[in-house]
Amino acid sequence: MAEFTLPKNSKIKPGKKYSNANGAKNKRTFGVYRWDPDSGENPRLDSFEINTDNCGPMVLDALIYIKNEIDPSLAFRRSCREGICGSCAMNINGTNTLACTKYITDAKDTIPVYPLPHMEVRKDLVSDLTHFYAQYASIKPWIQTQTPAPPDRERLQSKEDREKLDGLYECILCACCSTACPSYWWNSDRYLGPAILLQAYRWIVDSRDEHTGERLDDLEDPFRLYRCHTIMNCTNTCPKGLNPAKSIAEIKKLLVTRTV
Repeated sequence: MAEFTLPKNSKIKPGKKYSNANGAKNKRTFGVYRWDPDSGENPRLDSFEINTDNCGPMVLDALIYIKNEIDPSLAFRRSCREGICGSCAMNINGTNTLACTKYITDAKDTIPVYPLPHMEVRKDLVSDLTHFYAQYASIKPWIQTQTPAPPDRERLQSKEDREKLDGLYECILCACCSTACPSYWWNSDRYLGPAILLQAYRWIVDSRDEHTGERLDDLEDPFRLYRCHTIMNCTNTCPKGLNPAKSIAEIKKLLVTRTV
């Protein structure tokens, strides 16, 4: 059996312990991943015990409370706090999700909070999404046309064509699905991953787009598309309830039927 070990400077060490509960009845402990690239030290797992009566019900509320009241050096992304922007995507209690929509009460014991897995970390809970967004740009996520639209009206589509975009346009590019995908872990340099492929399918099926053939040509590649092995982690973890695996399967079907 093969055995793998992490480099010494990658091993997570026990961190500091903080308590701000003061004997409160409703208290929870959060184990938060910490790493500062400027310190030269190993990553560590800090423990924060807080009185949950002093913050909102979501994990993001707890993180904001920890940053404001206990340790202002804690780094994480957040913006809308409504599950719309995807900024606060992280791994909470073993699952990729949004901190702003994850209830503290969903976990029973200590709540482990880590950055999105298998991505470079900038600091603490902040993952580097540079490559992810570059892949998004590579699919040209905008309407491409050959015939000019009349200048005094928008490009119209039928109600039926509009319904084809349901389950696709809601994607907020939080990267939860892609960072839960083993195929993306090992081949992210060439495999686009479930989030980007779902976005690609969104433009392929848009009746207003006139570059469907070119879009399919760009995806017909052993790595860009076909590294998907239908593991379904992407669909299981999507915080918006979308089905990236189905979108990938639909792209594959389109590639097969157009060559038959």
